Amino acid sequence: MKSLTPQQRDLLALCALRVEAKTVDWHVLARVCQSPEALQVVLGGDIPEDSTAARRAQTLLREALAGLDTAREWVETQLAAAEEAGARLVTVLDADYPANLRLVPNLPPFLFHRGDLVEADARSVAVVGTRNASDAGLKRAARMARELVEHDVAVFSGLAKGIDTAAHRGTLEAGGRTVAVMGTGIAAKVYPAENRRLSEEILEAGGALISQFWPTSPPATWTFPRRNVVTSGCTMGSIVIEASSTSGAKMQARIAAEHGKQVFLIRSLATTEAWAAKMIAEGRAVEVVELRDILTRLGTAQQVRRASTQRIQLALTGL
Repeated sequence: MKSLTPQQRDLLALCALRVEAKTVDWHVLARVCQSPEALQVVLGGDIPEDSTAARRAQTLLREALAGLDTAREWVETQLAAAEEAGARLVTVLDADYPANLRLVPNLPPFLFHRGDLVEADARSVAVVGTRNASDAGLKRAARMARELVEHDVAVFSGLAKGIDTAAHRGTLEAGGRTVAVMGTGIAAKVYPAENRRLSEEILEAGGALISQFWPTSPPATWTFPRRNVVTSGCTMGSIVIEASSTSGAKMQARIAAEHGKQVFLIRSLATTEAWAAKMIAEGRAVEVVELRDILTRLGTAQQVRRASTQRIQLALTGL
């Protein structure tokens, strides 16, 4: 791992602060700490955001700052684990933080990653769906990934079995770029274990693995819903191939709509699942019949980067 800046270490230490079992709201920290100046304000015990969440976070922050040195020591153990795993760090303070992700309100303050994060990832979509996929669903996911590669679109997914695996493999087979958003820490064992080899193939092909969690974090029931937030946030939109009313992919469709991202639902899904038909009827999702239904609604990477830069400027004006 390259040498970290003092500001990066300060941000991580703020994230590691605890009062009993509570941490300072990471989403608030991520929204506010997008410049060294704002970071110094927060280290002083103030959070320059006018929201209920920020006021609660500030109360906790002022109590927790007494343990800042302990938090710093713990962060060093996590950085050592990340370095041993060959991972790197990017934070909201850094220009190479994913441009799409910076635009959502519940962004994480940092990501650990293996493999490079590249500007071209701004033109990307998530291809997601159920773990218990049908053969037809798996084929649709792989075909969709291959077609997206033909149009220079990066494919993100969650490294789960089923649709996610088919999307990653379809991208690799077509020679495209795929990024796996992990539900565990970057230094933890890959979950599910059956996709450990797939994760290495992604890296060998020039893709990336990313995680919003502390490097040694194991899988837990709460980590996978949070993983959906980042999978949506990192992309221009989410394509749901196959998902029941209880699937995490349905949750991602809802999150993507809340993010203001494009939500694409395959016609076979729209005709078999009431939740999908409802999203389309309400105008929160687009029914996909052919690839053009997706491509015509994607913006450009340049537009995303401009919006990301504007978001940083807005954070500065809040001081």
